[in-house]
Amino acid sequence: MTGPIGIVNLPDQRRKIVSKRGAAFTLMVCGESGLGKTTFVNTLFSTTLKSYADNRKRHRKQVDKTVEIEITKAELEERFFKLQLTIIDTPGFGDYVNNNDAWAPIVEFLDDQHESFMLQEQQPRRQEKIDLRVHACLYFIRPSGHTLKPLDVEVMKKLGTRVNLIPVIAKADTFASADLDKFKARIRSVIEAQQIKIYTPPVEEDDIAVADETKNIIASIPFSVIGSETDVETSDGRIVKGRQYPWGVAEVESEQHCDFKKLRNVLIRSHMLDLIHSTEEKHYEAYRAQQMETRKFGESRPRKLDTPKFKEAEQELRKRFTEQVKVEELRFKQWEQRLLAERDRLNKDLETTHLSIKSLETDLENLRLNSGRARR
Repeated sequence: MTGPIGIVNLPDQRRKIVSKRGAAFTLMVCGESGLGKTTFVNTLFSTTLKSYADNRKRHRKQVDKTVEIEITKAELEERFFKLQLTIIDTPGFGDYVNNNDAWAPIVEFLDDQHESFMLQEQQPRRQEKIDLRVHACLYFIRPSGHTLKPLDVEVMKKLGTRVNLIPVIAKADTFASADLDKFKARIRSVIEAQQIKIYTPPVEEDDIAVADETKNIIASIPFSVIGSETDVETSDGRIVKGRQYPWGVAEVESEQHCDFKKLRNVLIRSHMLDLIHSTEEKHYEAYRAQQMETRKFGESRPRKLDTPKFKEAEQELRKRFTEQVKVEELRFKQWEQRLLAERDRLNKDLETTHLSIKSLETDLENLRLNSGRARR
């Protein structure tokens, strides 16, 4: 009987290759200001990746009511494994009274990254490709206790078709346990009714323990989180990340208080590779197939300004500009006519004055002549 040929060692080889190369992961956080996105990111990776002072300075300078895209890069290392981490933040989203098309810069950014990667793949040399394709998007939901706002529904629909969308309820410590469960149920019903696509971790049926854990994670969607980078002491003497209240401590990593640990497991410990692969095989391939079917090879992607909606807005703006120019031209012509009329009036007055002066000079000369004759 022939013995094993060694194929079983391939996973070990693969692990060594991955360990040597490291990995790259891009995470987008999206939601209104004041929901603890910066705190969550810093707590998730146990380091200060984003600065609160910089955020406040940026918001003070932001006077044009637009959504910005902020990119933060960092390199994390654990047990000699390096992770190239990119955090994409969207300050300005949902912060204004009129949020029409507030999601447009976010959607444009996601499409631009797919487009950029696709164009780089078509180049002769592809060794140093820049890849900012977003592997996971955390959409932070305000803890209103009611349901998703129309803006949330619209944006989540747009994002769900382009990225692995993970809904997150911010500031879970503002809810009682029963109220949080009701709020989750309302959000799940809206997601199902509106057919919003969200990321669902795959269930490994061959491993019962892992499958049960994954099913428990899926049942917790949308994830509730508590943000805190502060160490506090519990009643039993433990030092934990959390928030101190008169009734006790709301612990960030306690599954009785929120789903932070479950979300961290999905993003880092158990499903990061699936998030990367699904971005490559699902979202990027869907974008690539659509673009290949609708345009010629090497042709650039139509920008949002080329769409009928923005062309119509551009035409309307041009029309308003032309009308304003016509109004100003008419006003200028009227002013010019009044100026010319005033000039003609002044010229006539000046001519009349000159004639009067000449007449007076003639009379004076005649008076002198008559006076000389009288003396003789």
